[in-house]
Amino acid sequence: MPDDHFPPALATGRLLLRPLEIGDADAVQRIFPQWEVVRFLADQVPWPYPPDGARVYIEQIAVPAMREGTQWHWSIRTRAEPEVLIGIVSLMDDDSGNNRGFWLDPVHHGKGYMTEASEAATAYWFEVLGKPVLRAPKAVANTASRNISRRGGMRLVGTEERGYVSGRLPTEIWEITREEWIALHPRLSAPG
Repeated sequence: MPDDHFPPALATGRLLLRPLEIGDADAVQRIFPQWEVVRFLADQVPWPYPPDGARVYIEQIAVPAMREGTQWHWSIRTRAEPEVLIGIVSLMDDDSGNNRGFWLDPVHHGKGYMTEASEAATAYWFEVLGKPVLRAPKAVANTASRNISRRGGMRLVGTEERGYVSGRLPTEIWEITREEWIALHPRLSAPG
C-alpha cells in the first residue's frame, strides 16, 4: 500500500535503492547478523542478533518511522541483480546526532557501492527534505565509513565516546551543511 511519507526509489549509476519494506526481512535476516556488519553499529542493535530481529526492526521501528516522516530507509541492490538486497542506507531526523547510517554485506565491500548509496541518500536529505545539516558519528576504528564521509565532503566537527555493538569506542562526529553540499553539487543552485 503506497504511503506518502515513504521515500521514493532512488537510482545511481550502478545501484537501485528501494524503500525498505516488510518483504525485505528474510534477506536482511540472512545478511545482517555478521560481526563485520554489526560491530560498528550503535549499541541499540541486539547482539547476538535474534532470529526474528530483522522482521521486528522493520515492522516495529523502520516502517512506523517512515510513516511518521522521521526516518527514510532504502534497501541497496545492484542494477545487475535488482532482486538481491546487499545492504541498507538510512536517514534519521532525530535528536541523536546521527542523521545517516548504513551497512553493506561484506562480500560487496571495496566496490564503492556504499559511497554511491550514501551520496544518493545525502542528496535526498538536502534536495528533497531540505534539511540544513547532516551529521554522522563514526567509530574512529571504522576507517571505511570515515573515508565515505570524507569523500562525500563531510568534515570532522567533534569527538566523543559512544556505545557500539563491539563496546564503547572513541567516535568522530562528521558533518556537512546544505550550503557545503550545494557548493559540491552546483546543480542545486541553478535557477528553476
